[in-house]
Amino acid sequence: MSKSIFYHAGCPVCVSAEQDLVNLLGSENVSIINIGQNKESISEAEGRGVQSVPALVTPNGNVLHINYGASIEDLKN
Repeated sequence: MSKSIFYHAGCPVCVSAEQDLVNLLGSENVSIINIGQNKESISEAEGRGVQSVPALVTPNGNVLHINYGASIEDLKN
């Protein structure tokens, strides 16, 4: 994986974090995935170790959970 991946659920906290991360990392260095809209991405996020959103997965696989917004379990329903 060459880019960071930012998973979020579309809430105001998530959108604010997305804007900050894009400003910090540059849009070319981060993929944005809204799992609130793209439910099929939930299993992908779980496979990478994401337990809640918003979360940033770094290129080396570290998961940085940023400000608790919603658990992955909550998003499945």
